[in-house]
Amino acid sequence: MSRTDVLDRDVGRALSALSAAAKQGLGDPALAELVVIRASQLNHCAFCLDMHLAIAREHGVSEKQLDLLASWEEAEGVFDERERAALALTEAVTVLTDGFVPDDVHATAARHFDEVRLAHLIALVVAINNWNRMMVTRRIPPGGHRS
Repeated sequence: MSRTDVLDRDVGRALSALSAAAKQGLGDPALAELVVIRASQLNHCAFCLDMHLAIAREHGVSEKQLDLLASWEEAEGVFDERERAALALTEAVTVLTDGFVPDDVHATAARHFDEVRLAHLIALVVAINNWNRMMVTRRIPPGGHRS
């Protein structure tokens, strides 16, 4: 089963197109997978976690990074500054507890990503949050996905 199999064909295609464009524009497949995994952890989306952990390994993301991703802030030396900026922005966009992304989080990300790549990073976070909400709400279990 793919993610698009459980959605209306047009909705699935639209979400898939957004995800693909955002990943391509970001230009770093390993970082993209860290971002989508972190958002999926926060959203408790087992389907997306199962899928993207496998994809991350295919893109060479280390087991140490995958093991420590949930506590990336405390994992000194495991994530570089660019990855940490992307993960902080991912959490801020995913949670939005204060109704906005804090200025310092945005500014840090903007130092590590040019305007175009920053827009693609934000689009990637928005896309995976859409997928997470669709899969969790529809109670789609992990497994059976196609890369």
